[in-house]
Amino acid sequence: MNRTLTTRRPMSVARLARWILAAGAASVLWSTEAHGQLKVVTSTTDLADIARAVGGDHVRATHIGEGYEDPHFVQPKPSFILRLREADVWAYVGLDLEIGWMPLLLDGARNQRITAGARGHINVSTVIPVLDANRAVDRSQGDVHPLGNPHYWLDPANARRIAALFRDRFSELDPGHAAAYAANTSAFEARLGAAEQGWAADLATLKDKPIVAWHASWRYFAAYTGVRIVGFMEPKPGVPPSPAHLASLVATMKATGARVILMEPFYDRRTADKVARETGARVLVVPPSVGGAKGLDDYIAVMRNAVATVAAAVR
Repeated sequence: MNRTLTTRRPMSVARLARWILAAGAASVLWSTEAHGQLKVVTSTTDLADIARAVGGDHVRATHIGEGYEDPHFVQPKPSFILRLREADVWAYVGLDLEIGWMPLLLDGARNQRITAGARGHINVSTVIPVLDANRAVDRSQGDVHPLGNPHYWLDPANARRIAALFRDRFSELDPGHAAAYAANTSAFEARLGAAEQGWAADLATLKDKPIVAWHASWRYFAAYTGVRIVGFMEPKPGVPPSPAHLASLVATMKATGARVILMEPFYDRRTADKVARETGARVLVVPPSVGGAKGLDDYIAVMRNAVATVAAAVR
């Protein structure tokens, strides 16, 4: 599917407002003083999980997109506007990942606490060493993000940066619990470090192994694990592969010995299966986000599953 050509047009703010009024929805503005918790809304499940790890009992974190969905394409709902209207914090991936739906929801929420420039508005990408940034691009190159690759949570070093950002911003907004946010962040980093020690042997297995990925979302995972992406199923991000591209990819896989095709659950795997049959490769459908499959209930579980699954396939 050409995601560049099939992007669904979001409903208008006016239509969302009519839905809210028709349902008799009443917005109750929450405050930290009244309820003792920061209301945190994030664009993805991964950010929400890290926010909970940092915030503990002092935050109430919810998310907009689900872990089994393509985060580029989230269908706006009236409930999302209400959620954002009540939020103390809005944290999002950035780098234009949410550009197709975030402005509509923020405009509808009309919450000054989370508008651009407010302390409750957190563009998480500002603390990330971004890959594929500062490239001159246009729409002919597909669904390319000119500000850089936004799938940065698939590197644990960036998860630590996200946690530190949340610690600092939550402490600024809720200074009475700053010590708890600092302790929770340290505990999260310790759990993540222990998990990395547990999958160290898999990382050694992955180093320099050739694989093919469907989308550029696995670039940070490759940088972390040392696995070598020798080609992509998409000739350009969001553009379906042509027969000529697939023929070239098959030749590349045979020349490099790549025997794995890595892809997310929300892409159609039929083309990947065809290439796998021609090359003797194995198609791995690996969720990249919390909630993407049963048992992937937190960030560490997502990373453990991705590392172990790919390592087992390349051995």
